[in-house]
Amino acid sequence: MRRGLPTIALAALPLLATTVPAAADTSAAKETALTEIAPAQGADAVRAPLPLFEAIDQMPVAEEDRAGYKRDLYKHWNRGLNATDGCDTRKEVILAEAVGAPQVAAGCKLTGGTWRSAYDNLVVTDAARLDVDHFVPLAEVYDSEQTPWSAARREAYANDQNSPDTLIAVSAASNRSKSDKDPAEWLPSDGSYHCTYAATWVGTKLRWDLAVDEAERQALLGLAEDCPTTTVVYEPAAS
Repeated sequence: MRRGLPTIALAALPLLATTVPAAADTSAAKETALTEIAPAQGADAVRAPLPLFEAIDQMPVAEEDRAGYKRDLYKHWNRGLNATDGCDTRKEVILAEAVGAPQVAAGCKLTGGTWRSAYDNLVVTDAARLDVDHFVPLAEVYDSEQTPWSAARREAYANDQNSPDTLIAVSAASNRSKSDKDPAEWLPSDGSYHCTYAATWVGTKLRWDLAVDEAERQALLGLAEDCPTTTVVYEPAAS
């Protein structure tokens, strides 16, 4: 994520407060109460749906320690899933989540297209005004690693397209509002997305074997009380 943009710059983003019809939303799966991750390790690795409360209970609780964190510890963006398409991971995510497909020119230059930002339920019509957010921010990942990760694992997280949930294209304004905050400190302005947000956060942490601190856990449990039918499905990331 990017931080520190002046307020005046955010005000200039070409956003329109309108809802995209569900039938036209290619990222509709992110709006259900189910966090699903496409199989990458075989059927045995796919977990059965867990109620949100139970999924939260599976996460170890540990104090956070950000000492030594640097954003460049997590190499991104790399060449993406298709090393020959000229698009890095960021552009591939933006293309995958487009509601209306943009035109793609040489060097993966994008023009046109439409996206719905799940955090604030806004429509974005310029790919340059999107941020691709790490759903669990990189600083939070660093805090939550139970043992220090290798450089390769950090790069794998930072560019994870084997899950539809680790990375998400959202409005720059909403992403910069979130910054590196966890659910105890920030939630999307679109309240209808809170259950999905909690499930996706928990599923991503379970996928990557990340801990939670106590304040974060309590915030998630509070969300779970309001989301009794929400379930989490995740697949552990490759070691």
